[in-house]
Amino acid sequence: MPTSINPTSGEVIKEYPLLENSAIGPAITATEQAHRKWRATPFNLRSNELKAAARVLRRNSDLYARLMAEEMGKPVGQGRAEIEKCAWACDYYADHAATFLQPEPVETDGFRSQVTFQPLGVVLAVMPWNFPFWQVFRFAAPALMAGNGVLLKHASNVPGCALAIEEVFREAGLPEHLFRTLMIHSQQVKAVLRNKRVAAVTLTGSTEAGRAIAQTAGRLLKKSVLELGGSDPYLILEDADLDRAARICATSRLINSGQSCIAAKRFIVVASVKEAFEEKLIPAMKAAVMGDPLKERTTMGPMARRNLRDELHRQVQASLKAGARCLMGGGIPEGPGAFYPPTVLTDVTRRMPAFREELFGPVAAIISAKNRRDAVKLANDSSYGLGAAVFTRDTALGEEIATTELEAGNCFVNDFVKSDPRLPFGGIKESGYGRELSHYGIKEFTNIKTVVMKQ
Repeated sequence: MPTSINPTSGEVIKEYPLLENSAIGPAITATEQAHRKWRATPFNLRSNELKAAARVLRRNSDLYARLMAEEMGKPVGQGRAEIEKCAWACDYYADHAATFLQPEPVETDGFRSQVTFQPLGVVLAVMPWNFPFWQVFRFAAPALMAGNGVLLKHASNVPGCALAIEEVFREAGLPEHLFRTLMIHSQQVKAVLRNKRVAAVTLTGSTEAGRAIAQTAGRLLKKSVLELGGSDPYLILEDADLDRAARICATSRLINSGQSCIAAKRFIVVASVKEAFEEKLIPAMKAAVMGDPLKERTTMGPMARRNLRDELHRQVQASLKAGARCLMGGGIPEGPGAFYPPTVLTDVTRRMPAFREELFGPVAAIISAKNRRDAVKLANDSSYGLGAAVFTRDTALGEEIATTELEAGNCFVNDFVKSDPRLPFGGIKESGYGRELSHYGIKEFTNIKTVVMKQ
């Protein structure tokens, strides 16, 4: 049963009944029928509805930020920023979708040839809890503007957010059932995907969850887009501005209590500046204000669930046992809530969980590299390939490393990895496939159709 549990206090907020199996089929049918009307709606009218959704988001920003704080521990300041980013995505696609999906003429031996972009139909979205609004809107805004319908299966610990998102689109005036939240268990997802009225699926989550969805979608020959885990390497070269690098790295590592697929996780530092970087990173990490996410001064709340906190602590302890050193943090604090302190591990090597596995929490793993080439080799020695960053005063070298050497879908120079509606977002290797955002993202769930005419 989907249940809201406050990770700050451990108290149950509310339990939500699951949708009965007998009701799933009619719900899918209703969304498919809504989609058929919506796909015939002109872009300017779709745009009006998405603009209205952006206004609803901004008007209720404080309410939604509080909801996120209560359900998964996000500090309210970060929650408001997340809502604004969702509104930005709605506005962006409302303004640009018609241009992105404009038929593209191609010169052939036909009288006229063109490539057109038609909606696929109903898309199932399986979404995570860590950015409970943004993860949905970054997919839903382009998918809806392309003319698709959306079924949302959200994480079971953020049911309040799931229903609030459905209400945003309802209040904005989108057709009833076009966007539908399904309160279902993860074991019911395959049955939804098997329904003939569901055309495609997108999932943001763990690599294992992605494999399961990809297997089912592949068997059914249905389009899938997967954004999975990451163990993002941040390369600190010997000529880097260490003050700036430490500040940016700490910010990236601690956003959302470190619970982000694209958070900085492995800090690969050239040996000659390793100690100096550590001396600057520690105070930057200590500057975080950990506490009640409903308080404005808080910059780091609890982790979303106790079991997630406990798993993170297991990874830390296993890495220490294997020879890593703890420079700060590393212990579970007393008292209620799923809190875990900002933690810095150093002397991390390939054989440790802190190197091999994704640390989904506020733990920085420092790894020593002999030189720049060794740093790149260590960065790419991972099953993941979502984001990466490099810090150097030689921006031409940084661009070369980011462009041609790092194996990731999103590479930044002298900044932390972030998503932006104007840029494609996604990974390679076990971090998934397909792209969200930009003009690439809106085309993922369209039929890219060739049309050739002769007189």
